[in-house]
Amino acid sequence: MSNLFFILAITSVACGVIVSIFIVAFLSKRGIRINYLLLRLLILKYISQYRKITTEESGKPGPWFYSFVTAMILALIFSVTGIILKVTVD
Repeated sequence: MSNLFFILAITSVACGVIVSIFIVAFLSKRGIRINYLLLRLLILKYISQYRKITTEESGKPGPWFYSFVTAMILALIFSVTGIILKVTVD
């Protein structure tokens, strides 16, 4: 049963990675220079910039912001649940 939650966590992380690619593409189109070498370290900065830009344009954060946050929260919940089930059931 815990393996199911680990698979769901990995799927959520994969969705978060895909969403972060869309966010980086959005920022790149807006003229913001992206450091692809340090992308993994700077992704939170880029997500913050995405939120700021979309909030200034439309009055609320863009849809990719909420998609990323939701994917990461679900990944955390699924992984913690999987760990708890692994420890208590086995």
